[in-house]
Amino acid sequence: MPKNLELSYLIDFYGDVLTEKQRDVMEQYYNDDLSLSEIAENFGITRQGVRDSIKRGEAILLDLEEKVGFAHRYRTMQAGLQKLDDLAKDIEFQSKGGFASTDTIASKATEMRKTIEVLAE
Repeated sequence: MPKNLELSYLIDFYGDVLTEKQRDVMEQYYNDDLSLSEIAENFGITRQGVRDSIKRGEAILLDLEEKVGFAHRYRTMQAGLQKLDDLAKDIEFQSKGGFASTDTIASKATEMRKTIEVLAE
């Protein structure tokens, strides 16, 4: 069963909707990188029980992300904010150095406005 790092991210977002045991099993599998056997031993259940719990948890988390999309939206916001910050720093640096042309500043301002539009959607 290959590990999907996306699910580790979704556990952080939606882990509270899982049962405590399911969340613990998934955290041990995805975040602590324990094997099915190690988790089974920790919980006193079979490897198959661990696998079933993980599969049910995965289905819940993926379905929730598909319906709600908070994790995707959060990533989009973070990337957009980083882009805006980078553009603002470029403008500031070029302006202070005295080598920023009006066209360069206008171009970066246009890029900033486009990024803001994407984030506002």
